[in-house]
Amino acid sequence: MVKREFWEQKKVFITGHTGFKGGWLATWLLDMGSHVYGYALKPDSDPSYFTLCGLENRMCSIVGDIRNPETLRNDLIKSEPEIVIHLAAKSLVRRSYKEPVETFGTNVMGTVHLLEAVRRAPSVRVVVIVTSDKCYENREWVWGYREEEAMGGHDPYSA
Repeated sequence: MVKREFWEQKKVFITGHTGFKGGWLATWLLDMGSHVYGYALKPDSDPSYFTLCGLENRMCSIVGDIRNPETLRNDLIKSEPEIVIHLAAKSLVRRSYKEPVETFGTNVMGTVHLLEAVRRAPSVRVVVIVTSDKCYENREWVWGYREEEAMGGHDPYSA
């Protein structure tokens, strides 16, 4: 059960807030009474959930690239969040084959840059890193994967 009291007045920093899942998470956190700071590229679809819901006017939206460690670190520290939720990613498997360097730069090094920024941010108490089931060995079954499953992605996105 979700306790609204937990989220009220919490400062939450979301990477990837202009994406579909990030936009929904930002909406939910705002409804819970959190102070939401988002760090992401501009929305890549038009219209986007982010734009249609007017999230830019309801939260602190920072346009930035997690591949730029200095800017990310400065914006994270300035936001003084207690909670960081990492959703930013190049999220399309097929595109990862066409753009492997960009995919590794965002999905791998972007995560490294975020963790380094968090290490230097005294306000942060917890980090949640969201990933995909694509990082697990594909067993072609109907059940969800668990953290103890064997790793085994075979494309740049899965790294």
